[in-house]
Amino acid sequence: MGNKKLRKMILVAILGSISTVLMQLNFPLPILPAFLKIDFSEIPAVLAIMTMGPVAGIAVELLKNVLHWFLSGSPTGVPVGEIANFVTGILFIMPIYWIFKKVRSMKGLTAGLIAGTFTMAIGMSLLNYLVFLPMYSYFLNMPSYTGEALFNMIVLGILPFNIIKGIMLLIISLLLYKNMERWIHNQQQKLTA
Repeated sequence: MGNKKLRKMILVAILGSISTVLMQLNFPLPILPAFLKIDFSEIPAVLAIMTMGPVAGIAVELLKNVLHWFLSGSPTGVPVGEIANFVTGILFIMPIYWIFKKVRSMKGLTAGLIAGTFTMAIGMSLLNYLVFLPMYSYFLNMPSYTGEALFNMIVLGILPFNIIKGIMLLIISLLLYKNMERWIHNQQQKLTA
């Protein structure tokens, strides 16, 4: 029992570290606001939920954002971007877990990734409207969005950004799953049995 717990902790630490490095390798999309940056740091969390379950996936997301905050810092000391990224990751990976748990195949993963993309896109649009854009304005002195500017930021910036990010994560996750399917199933048996 202790050996399994230790193995999970080590795997979460490795995946969280990989995720942190992937988060550092971010890039903006030319047609969207510059502060929205694509990264592939959710991929290790997807591997974690497929092999060890939701707690491991959430732990990878948390570890990634804590490490990123320590490495990058925040001008005000408030990790607004990291909090937003953590919530984004949770919204993305949890539907994958729920669907993949029931259908452990490429089809189940595909359905989960599609559901995760829509959950992330819609959830982050609402949360940016209600929580994160006001936090950015308050803590980081970013311009305050109201009225039509807020609508445009959400509908023409944040929503398409998360859909594009989700599609990119979907493609990479499916390619990885195709190449790592045997390893994923072996880890599931070792770590969850």
